[in-house]
Amino acid sequence: MSHSSTQLIHHPYTPPAGFEAVSPAVHKASTIIFPSVAALRNRDWKHKTGYTYGLHGTPTTFTLEERIATLEGGQFCTLVPSGLAAIVLVDMALLKAGDEVLIPDNAYGPNKAFAQAELASWGITCQMYDPMNPADLAAKLTLKTRLVWLEAPGSITLEFPDLPALAAAVRAHNASPGQAHPQGVVTALDNTWGAGLAFNAFALGADISVQALTKYPSGGADVLMGSVVTNSEALHLLVHFCHMRVGYGVSGNDAELVLRGLNSMALRYAAQDAATRQLAGWMQGQPQIAAVLHPALPDSPGHAQWKRDCLGAACLFSAVFRPEFTQAQIDRFCDSLQLFRLGYSWAGPMSLCVPYDMPALRVAKPWPHKGGLVRFSVGLEAVADLQADIAQALAGL
Repeated sequence: MSHSSTQLIHHPYTPPAGFEAVSPAVHKASTIIFPSVAALRNRDWKHKTGYTYGLHGTPTTFTLEERIATLEGGQFCTLVPSGLAAIVLVDMALLKAGDEVLIPDNAYGPNKAFAQAELASWGITCQMYDPMNPADLAAKLTLKTRLVWLEAPGSITLEFPDLPALAAAVRAHNASPGQAHPQGVVTALDNTWGAGLAFNAFALGADISVQALTKYPSGGADVLMGSVVTNSEALHLLVHFCHMRVGYGVSGNDAELVLRGLNSMALRYAAQDAATRQLAGWMQGQPQIAAVLHPALPDSPGHAQWKRDCLGAACLFSAVFRPEFTQAQIDRFCDSLQLFRLGYSWAGPMSLCVPYDMPALRVAKPWPHKGGLVRFSVGLEAVADLQADIAQALAGL
């Protein structure tokens, strides 16, 4: 090697082994080098015993997958570019033309939208069920049903379902000769709110748990990532092979951010939980508000199930305004907030709020309230400042 350009690319130096630090190393690669043709042909990427291509994993992503699996109480984890990608991956891995998926009526909106658009165009049908009524789920399970989505609590409105009862309805259906899908019905839980901290998805009956790592595991509002976790190797391989075929990948730098966020995740979850309960309780006493939705509040739907099954609650609560306030007034309320900024997502350091048109989002059961709704995400600001901010905006009404 006489030319400097060749020497730089094929430099023989290898740093000494034994370097250890608090943060895992960040490995970034598309191409991975093999020592021999035999190694290239025989290396197994499917069980994480070796490396073949950056899309199939690096030491950084393998480390994050193992930690997320432990957090969730599972054995196998697959990383994807977003929380929605985790939902889509489960759908694509399990469903084929002629199958049906059941989704809770209060589920994350893009989950329903994907089923109603892409899945429908692929010959896969979808039904919405009332997650607060296990009998409604049981009645909608058919020979076509392959996948049942669960979500706890419901997106935006935060009803907490009876997860063991919903899972039991699916198990009973699977045990009915000639009634269940030939491959059985799988339950998949969107566990972003619980984050693996509030409850164990598998102990409550889920077969698969997905998360938007964008939220609590990251915590910085600066990265998009999702995960699919299971205790079943058969389900994991279905997901894992589909993951390989569709080409989902996450970057080493993004994995580094989530790994760093995991170190403080339990502390942030507890701090935001306490602040959210304080604000939600105070909000109940405001004359402009008809109802406050938060699982820890005794009159919030599903409070008994939350109290039985959970160790904590996330940073979300929703306020339903009295019906005499118009949507225009509620929008001005949101615009007048100074610390609660307008923006989607949650679990970051900054508090957020978004107004929603709830009647348009319900199919299986009519939305029971007449007034407009605003969902609040509580960040890491001082609770007194956040309360003062809401108070000044309410005064403007």
